[in-house]
Amino acid sequence: MVRNPSKPRVSIVICTYNRADLLHITLESLTQLEDMAQAEILIVDNNSTDHTLDIANSFIHRHVGILNVHYVFEAKQGLSAARNNGIETAQGEIVAFLDDDAIPCKGWIRTMLTTFDSRSDIDALGGRIRPIFESKRPAWLIPGLELPYTIVDLGENVRTYPTTLHPFGANMAIRKSFLVNHLFPTHLGRIGSLLLSGEESWLFGEMKKAGKGILYHPSLIVDHFIPDSRLTEEWIKKRYYYQGVTNGSMHKGYFAKLVLLGKVAAKVLYIAVEALFARTVGSKLLVTCRMESIRGTLDTLRKRRKMQLTR
Repeated sequence: MVRNPSKPRVSIVICTYNRADLLHITLESLTQLEDMAQAEILIVDNNSTDHTLDIANSFIHRHVGILNVHYVFEAKQGLSAARNNGIETAQGEIVAFLDDDAIPCKGWIRTMLTTFDSRSDIDALGGRIRPIFESKRPAWLIPGLELPYTIVDLGENVRTYPTTLHPFGANMAIRKSFLVNHLFPTHLGRIGSLLLSGEESWLFGEMKKAGKGILYHPSLIVDHFIPDSRLTEEWIKKRYYYQGVTNGSMHKGYFAKLVLLGKVAAKVLYIAVEALFARTVGSKLLVTCRMESIRGTLDTLRKRRKMQLTR
């Protein structure tokens, strides 16, 4: 394929909402990356009311002629809407998503380019996501509770993702050729502070249906900030509840709901057995969180009309 040297190969999409100070740290970290000359940075402001615009404009002004940076405004509230705007604006053949509170490793872009160039069978790439705790890791945060905090480490080897996992938005890169026909569903994913999710699972489900490869690379690393406000038992229980709401929302139609109810019944039995052996604070909390997820699913399925969600 003949490439246009004037166009970036990678579009780094950073969606942000009211986290200007964290965004500032993330943007500054990009100046240390190798191969930035082959990338553009898209700051997608999802209708922020803080000083996000000032942070973006300051960064763009200070790096004129050095970095290829653009500010994009998305008025429709929701992470999926912001990501879709980034996809449509992106000029690169690879769209790399980075959270506004994440710091990529120095070789982040180079790992993407070399992997995609050598693996034509791969359409998506993910990697390690290491936590940066605002203060300290809670004693109850056992490995079984790490995924809601997007703490990911699948080992030292390059490998395909297991069937139950996929890349996370804090650190994932996808060929734009796939994304142009598969935008994120806007009824799923974070909307303001509402803890809905599922948009990434939907997208990678579509990718798997299309027979596209999804690869984990241990050298694709970001450090991800976790604030104290999320390091509470109440937050993690709420996070699991809304995961259940998401599961219920994704299953439409009589047959799909019956299948989901069957899975819920099996999970209840599994959790009941698990509860018998829970001894630590963390293991007991995990049992409670899983029951919260089931409660969220059942609450959603019981509603005769669309569930009214409040923040």
